[in-house]
Amino acid sequence: MNPSAEHTTNAAHSSPSPAEEQDAVDAIVPLIPIVLPIVGGVLIFLLAFIAVFLA
Repeated sequence: MNPSAEHTTNAAHSSPSPAEEQDAVDAIVPLIPIVLPIVGGVLIFLLAFIAVFLA
């Protein structure tokens, strides 16, 4: 038997490389300065619409 064949593992093939994996938080963080003011404006508009509608 080949002793080097007994000690080989598939760990390198089963784990993703650092270039392939991406954290969900890291994907969302650059969009926060764009999305947050838009969502805030929509929320203020909806609250004002509800206040006028109920008045």
